[in-house]
Amino acid sequence: MSDTDKNEDLFAEELTLLLLYLASWTEVKDFPPRAWKNHRFEILGALADKGLLLDSKGRKSVHFTPEGVAAAKRLEEKYRRRG
Repeated sequence: MSDTDKNEDLFAEELTLLLLYLASWTEVKDFPPRAWKNHRFEILGALADKGLLLDSKGRKSVHFTPEGVAAAKRLEEKYRRRG
């Protein structure tokens, strides 16, 4: 895999995590937000492998881990500064 491919994969993961976070909701106070699995499954799997999402097989949504929420908030700030 070339450096360009790796950069594109990282960019896709970052944007997917950010979009999931921006479209997420919380059902119970002090419980991690959840979002619909409406993104590429290989990216969702990579984010779960990195410990940012809890992927429930057979479910239509994913839960964020505390690390995933923190990472999404950092990405939100990163991309907000670029705008």
